[in-house]
Amino acid sequence: MHRKSATTSLLKSLNERTVLEAIRAGHPVSRAEISRRVGISKPTVSVALQALLDAGLVRETIPDTGPKYGALFFEPVPEAAFVLGLDLGPGVLRGALAALDGSIRAQEDVDLGEARIARAVEAAAGLKHRLLQAAGDVAPDLVDICVVGAPGVVADGRIWFAEKIQGLDGFPIVKVFSDALGTPTVVENDVHLAALAEQWRGCAQGVGHFAFLSVGSGCGAALVIDGKLHRGHRGAAGKIEYAVEGGIRSPHDPSVPGLLRLAVQRVTEATQSTSLADLLTPELVNWAAGPADAPVEAPCGPFTLEAIFTAAHAGDQIAQEVMIEAARRLARYVKPIAAVADVELVVLGGDLARGGDLLLDPLREELAKHLPYPPRLEVSTLTQAPVLTGALAAGLEKTLDNVFTKRMRRSS
Repeated sequence: MHRKSATTSLLKSLNERTVLEAIRAGHPVSRAEISRRVGISKPTVSVALQALLDAGLVRETIPDTGPKYGALFFEPVPEAAFVLGLDLGPGVLRGALAALDGSIRAQEDVDLGEARIARAVEAAAGLKHRLLQAAGDVAPDLVDICVVGAPGVVADGRIWFAEKIQGLDGFPIVKVFSDALGTPTVVENDVHLAALAEQWRGCAQGVGHFAFLSVGSGCGAALVIDGKLHRGHRGAAGKIEYAVEGGIRSPHDPSVPGLLRLAVQRVTEATQSTSLADLLTPELVNWAAGPADAPVEAPCGPFTLEAIFTAAHAGDQIAQEVMIEAARRLARYVKPIAAVADVELVVLGGDLARGGDLLLDPLREELAKHLPYPPRLEVSTLTQAPVLTGALAAGLEKTLDNVFTKRMRRSS
């Protein structure tokens, strides 16, 4: 008797979830159309619909167009729950509040000044309050989860290898943010979240096997296999600099400081005139001539990554050679990923990706020399807050399950 009751309850829950997913997949939708889509009888659909209505997960609606024939139509309720996404970076905290349909209802950036974790925690609580107000005075208990993106490896509730923000390395980030926000909090590596953003709204939509490579002040990677983010045994998957001999700040450093150092060296060695030469300063030349492990912050002044891109587009020979060398360096990081994981796609993100059209062709040529099945290459189109977008994507996936379970249990 107990087994029969449990089976009936499970079947009821499966029907309700199936009907909810059918409504989310395409709405407004009628009872008869739901029945046709999922292969469940109309009476069973009606029972599931009533439960979903009572739980506040769906509502009746009127289609804007098309014949109605007196039928009732249904749509999901986006405001049934919200997700808070945070991107914790050096000197800035980005936040956004999204409804269940993924629509962003409020967004704000906070200047942290000096990069200290204590200041970031304090700012996060105030940011959540302002986002709730901006979204229409959303009740705090409607925020189901907060996902925080941060540089480093998250393990056992703490974050490691996070030197960019003072006090962050070893910090009990999950508990502290959960307590400060009053919301269950998940913390994820920032590059991992950027990969989830590509999967959700970027050029990796519908791709089951892909890698995301982010090149800025350093180089990080994320791997998605069978549609799922691969975090690894300790959550440290993607530390690609450890897989390449020499790693970051070696002569083969593909990061932005490494590329600027290379460009300055090439310009100072050149005898022919170049459009970059006038941008050099004695301080910049001394920095470029220093050891590879010198501080990554270059006294560039007007000599920037954008200046190299502009000169290369204008036909400057040295700038073009620098971009070709950048592609060779990037290939050293892409090859082990592609050779071992056999990904279909590699997405380039970060600061260096802004010169993507200058990188893609030489990078393709370099990979074709060494790989039997070179992956397709794309430059990220998510130029605005990719980590924040990924935080929302990760939160929505968890929240859809949480809200269904909580609401249906409460209404039964």
